[in-house]
Amino acid sequence: MKHILFLICFAGFMLNQASAQENGRSSFHLGIKAGGNLANVYDAEGEDFNADAKFGYVFGAFMSIPLGATLGIQPEVLFSQKGFKGRGSLLGSAYVLSRTTNYIDVPIYLAIKPISVLTLLAGPQFSFLTKQKDVFTNSSSSFEQSEVFKNENLRKNILGISFGADLNVSSLVIGARANWDLYNNHGDGTTTTPRYKNVWVQATLGLRLI
Repeated sequence: MKHILFLICFAGFMLNQASAQENGRSSFHLGIKAGGNLANVYDAEGEDFNADAKFGYVFGAFMSIPLGATLGIQPEVLFSQKGFKGRGSLLGSAYVLSRTTNYIDVPIYLAIKPISVLTLLAGPQFSFLTKQKDVFTNSSSSFEQSEVFKNENLRKNILGISFGADLNVSSLVIGARANWDLYNNHGDGTTTTPRYKNVWVQATLGLRLI
């Protein structure tokens, strides 16, 4: 009985929010958001390559530009951490490699708003690699290497695609995304290994400031 009452109250709350937001459905919005990525990589050439997912954080800003009651454009600018964890054996000794990559992600979404509380998103994403950190650990030692990139090489700029949805509750925006790189992540623009692409899912909580 309690569960039924809770569902009724929740449904009533959402309907009330939908009614309250209907007048602002075609309005311009500017906001901030933060959350986390669960990232991994896959081999772009289809070879045997196994890695474990790695958690990173993401934060930035978004803008909602209406093109009508149901359509809009939503660009975002995000600082986004990706990477992976790998395990293996070298000269009979087990090792762990943890790679963290920092990107500036700029997705540009087509926004579809079937109802005021829900926004469906899809579009290209441009990613700019700014820093990479590798931590190599075995049974006897740990080695850390960091490299800062200035994006002088265009191969550090990667095109991807992104799909997702936003749940709009008053000024709060609860977001979910799935993202894939379309180009290989070659740090120096050559064809040397690792030939991989980033793939990650993302969850954020945002706040509309305008």
